[in-house]
Formats: sequence, structure tokens, C-alpha cells
Amino acid sequence: QVQLVESGGGLVQAGDSLRLSCAASGRTFTMAWFRQAPGKEREFVAAITRAATNTKIGDSVKGRFTVSKNNAMNTMSLHMTGLKSEDTAIYYCATTRTWTGLTSDPNEYDYWGQGTQVTVSS
Repeated sequence: QVQLVESGGGLVQAGDSLRLSCAASGRTFTMAWFRQAPGKEREFVAAITRAATNTKIGDSVKGRFTVSKNNAMNTMSLHMTGLKSEDTAIYYCATTRTWTGLTSDPNEYDYWGQGTQVTVSS
């Protein structure tokens, strides 16, 4: 069983930067960030391989968000810059239980955190 705990969310202004962290206990493979705004479907944000050698960034945040991983600490981070009001959502950390590649399909992920709220005021 893997437990994931997100942190770092909050209220920021448009144009600000924010870093989210996900602390994992247990063995993780591909890790990812998703987000869900009220009334909308869960959206892929970014993913990173177990060895942190490859990443995939969602089209809506490409050029503004980066994902990184610290394997020694078993943590993953999402560095968000140039935040916009449309980035407002609950951000979730997820991981697969086996090797699946850099998938953006939420159904491929087996473990999820509780989420952290990010609110961007314009």
C-alpha cells in the first residue's frame, strides 16, 4: 500500500509562483499530478518516471509548470509559475503500482493523495 500526501497549496495572485510537494510512503513508479476544478473533469498536469529521467507536461500548463522528483526523499514536486485564474483547482498526486510509462490517463494510476487546494485570484 502506498500513501501520498500533498502540501503547498494556497491562495495566490495571478502571475505568482507556487510549489507543490507530494510525499510518498512505499514503492512508487510513474508519478503524476492531476487537477480538478469545480464542475470539471480531472485533468492531467504532469508526470515523471520513477528514475526521474523523463517527464510529460499537460498542454494547458506547458511552459509554465515543471515536475521534479527527489528519489532519496521519495518526494515529487510541481513548480508552477505564471499562475492564472484558470489554474484554480484541487491538485492531486498519484502513482502507478507498476511500470506504465508516462501516461496521462487517470485510470492508469493506482494510488491517490487527498489533494491540495490552489486558488489563483485575478
